[in-house]
Amino acid sequence: MKNIIYSIALCVLAFIAGCKPPAPKVIRYGMVTGIKPDKIAYYKKLHAAPWPGVVKKIAECNIHNYSIYLQKIDDKYYLFSYFEYTGNDFDADMQRMAADSLTQKWWRETDPTQLPLPRALAKHEVWTNMPEVFHTP
Repeated sequence: MKNIIYSIALCVLAFIAGCKPPAPKVIRYGMVTGIKPDKIAYYKKLHAAPWPGVVKKIAECNIHNYSIYLQKIDDKYYLFSYFEYTGNDFDADMQRMAADSLTQKWWRETDPTQLPLPRALAKHEVWTNMPEVFHTP
């Protein structure tokens, strides 16, 4: 009980003093995958009106500022995704997302539109993580 009272007192003092809680640590992710040219319109249609439960699960798994871009290079099309992760255990959050039945249904719609790069394909994944080489805050 003393620990709870002590914690509450510290929070009240910090609030009165105008202290802000520390900002969450942000880890930025960039990923890439291919997309089948004949599936681009369908992929865009899905993402123009994403299922609310899927968007909610993404946020619950500590993913924010999630964007996906489309780019044609030579005769191939690629999707580039960017998001910020603010949780404490990325792998656990991704497992929680993968266990969600609505997210699994969403992936059954989106996965067949995509062409994983060889490194992702070898790991039975769709997206390939890209290392960050530059960032300016």
